This record gives sequence, structure tokens and C-alpha cells, in this order.
Amino acid sequence: MKFKSLLAFGLLSAGLSTALQAEEFTTQQLEQVKQVREAASHSNLSWQLLESLTTEVGPRLPGTENDKKAVAWAQKQLEQLGFDKVWLEEATFPEWRRYHESAKILIPSEQPLHLTALGNSVSTPKDGLSGEVVLFETLDELIAAPDNSLKGKIAFINYRMNRDIDGNGYGPAVRARNSGAVEAAKKGAIAYMMRSVSTSHHRFAHTGGSHYKAGVTKIPSTAVANPDADQLARLINSGHAVKVALNIQTEDLGEGTSYNVIGEFTGTEFPEQYVLIGGHLDSWDLGTGALDDGAGVALTMAAAKHIADVKRPKRSVRVVLFAAEELGLWGAKAYFKKHQAELDRIVAASESDFGADVVYAFESNVNAASLPVVREIAKQLAPLGVTYIGKNSAHGGPDLIPLKNTTSAPIFALHQDGTDYFDYHHTADDTLDKVDPAKLKQNTAAYAVFALMAADAKTKMAGK
Repeated sequence: MKFKSLLAFGLLSAGLSTALQAEEFTTQQLEQVKQVREAASHSNLSWQLLESLTTEVGPRLPGTENDKKAVAWAQKQLEQLGFDKVWLEEATFPEWRRYHESAKILIPSEQPLHLTALGNSVSTPKDGLSGEVVLFETLDELIAAPDNSLKGKIAFINYRMNRDIDGNGYGPAVRARNSGAVEAAKKGAIAYMMRSVSTSHHRFAHTGGSHYKAGVTKIPSTAVANPDADQLARLINSGHAVKVALNIQTEDLGEGTSYNVIGEFTGTEFPEQYVLIGGHLDSWDLGTGALDDGAGVALTMAAAKHIADVKRPKRSVRVVLFAAEELGLWGAKAYFKKHQAELDRIVAASESDFGADVVYAFESNVNAASLPVVREIAKQLAPLGVTYIGKNSAHGGPDLIPLKNTTSAPIFALHQDGTDYFDYHHTADDTLDKVDPAKLKQNTAAYAVFALMAADAKTKMAGK
């Protein structure tokens, strides 16, 4: 009898638990989620926004005229989409320009090199410079080189980034981009070259942010297209002395100003609480920033609009289009500093900044009490082909790093397939034709489902 009673109690408890979870969303709410999912899956809105941004504005390097046009474009689009509130918030950053870049192998035979200046790089002399190239396979090998061993020479790191669905090779590869020029200068080098942080076989050099260190001589910092990096490596490894000439002209313009562009649909019951979704509005200057991060901008704007077309949820849905991400997350730093006293109002945050391939998985980083809501969201994402990762350790997009560093906010990742993302990332090949409209719709639908349910749940989700 005692066992039967315990069993009955256990079944009753399980039933109550299921019932409590189910109460997070009513039948009507789940029907509205379905409506939003279907509408976003068939709408061309996100594509139309992306096409407009990349065609009418184009590349959006922070501080340029195109950056200003992008801010005006975003503000106008959010207003036309009917957001209840649209506003700008200032962000400052170190402004930098690229003007000219060229390079060629001089010895053992003259042949062109395709390379690009890394962000924040200083210029060569106006007439350029030349030197013997010294090859290193990793940043650590360069760090271990003897002092003054590169005097008058050009350091070259040929680290190969691996290809993976989640882009896990990016972090290790980007170490050489961030600090390679500093380590090369410590050894006496006059310039720095690196294999592009890329999985591509195309002859496009990949740019990206780089940094200097106080007290260390600033030397020109560049990335070489992967086929040309292979060419350099073959020559050196076959015993040739390789001499290269390069000329890059850039400029440090001091402190620049841009703006985070923000739109919000106001919640009906708890308007001060909000779901934060978005991307970064700026891009590098080589392509038109379609994948990085025009897609994230367009799909999150569209997702919020699709939600509002069906209902206003209990909590607000806020789209933040961050400024100057490429030069160091400056818009994100400004946003979370300005709102630091009210970060507990964020009930869920997710950034789309990994291209436009399909969302294949969904992951949270929340407290235990929020997990029933997370699982309900996962169920509604499943029809889109999205699987649930139950580890509850999501990192979120780069513009959420300042948020993670200041609070235990509820952060989510809608993981996109990044298998070929780094073929195009930060290159002249980051253009609209690389985006599949059908995949963009799936992304939009996933963000719409996530944001609606996070905003409309009975439970206010919180971080760990």
C-alpha cells in the first residue's frame, strides 16, 4: 500500500509538474506562436530589408558617410515598420580608415600578393617597405623566437583555421590577428603578415580587428589571401629566400561617433521588461556586409514586426542595432553602460551575428526556474528543424559580451550553421548573393518564435 501510495503521489507530482509547465502558455498563445512562425516562414520582409541595406547603403565602416546613412536608414525603417518607440543612443570609438593596399613578391620571382590591412593598422612609409619574410606556423612560435631575430624582416604566421559547423576554429585563429603585430615588433620586425582568418580557398584577403600595445613599436599589420599564404609557405619551405614589398596607407582619425539604433514594441502587462534581439549595423569596408551583419539586422527587425502583426506580448520586444562592433564592440559597451542600472529588466537576450545559414540548434543560459519556459520555446522551434541543446551554457553573440561581463542576464543562442561562414567573413565577397532567401526566412521565423514566447511567458526568465 505504501509503495502504491508513493507511486500515485509520484504520478500526481509529475502530472502537476507537466500542468505547471503547460500553464506557461495558453492554447491561444500557442496558436499565436504558430501564426507568427508561419507568417515569418513565408514572408519576404527580412530579405527586402537586407536587400535595401546592402544595395542602397552598402559597406558601413564606423564613422564613414555610409555609416551615417545606415543609421538614418535603420531609424526610418523601424519607424515605417510601426515600432512603438524608435530612438538613437550615442557610441564613440577609435575611428580608422583604409585608403590603399598592395603587395608583391620580389624574390625569387616577381608576382602579386593579395592582402589587406587589418583594422587599426598603421601605414607603411608612403613608398612602401620591403623585407625578407620569416615563416611561423603559430603565434606561439613567433612569441618563442629569439629577441632581435626579425630585425629588418617581415614576420609571417601561416596558421590554418579549421572548418566546423559552429565556427570553433575562429577563436584560436584570431589570436594571431589580435596581437601578431605586437609580438612581431618585439622581435624587431618591420611589418607583419598573417594567413587570413578564413576557411576559404578563394583569393580574397580577410580583414578584422587588430591591436597594438603601449610601449611596443607599431608596425603595419596585414592579412594575406589563403592561396597566396600557401604560395609563400611553399617557397620558404622549399628553401627559397623570399622578399616581399608591401604598401598600405591607412589613417587613425581619433575619436569617432556613431549611434545604436533601437526600436521597441511595447509590452501590454510588463512594458519595462523586455526581450533584446538584434545585430550590429556596421560592417567592414571590403564587401557590403550582407552576412556580417546585415542579415542579423534585417531578420531581427522583421521578426519583431511579425510578432507585432499578430499581437503585443506581455513584455516589450526591443531590437538593438549596435554600432561599431567591428572596431571593438563599442556600441555594445555604450548600450550596456547606459542601461547598467536596469539590466534586470532583460528577460532574454540573443544576437544574430553569424551569417544567414539555417538555425540548427537552440540553447539557453538561464536559472533553473526558467527552464520550463526554455523547453516550451524549444518545442515551438522544432517545426523549423531546430534542435534543443540542454546544456544551458549558451554564450550569445559578440555584442552580448559586455552584458555577460556585468550581470547574470538570461542569454540565448540560436545556433546558425557556420560551415562556410568563414569563407566570406570580412572579405570583399561578403555580398547579398551569398544569402539564401529561404534560409533567411527560417532564421527570421526562429527569432520571431523565440522572442514572442520569451516576452509572453507567465514566468519572467532570469539568468543564473
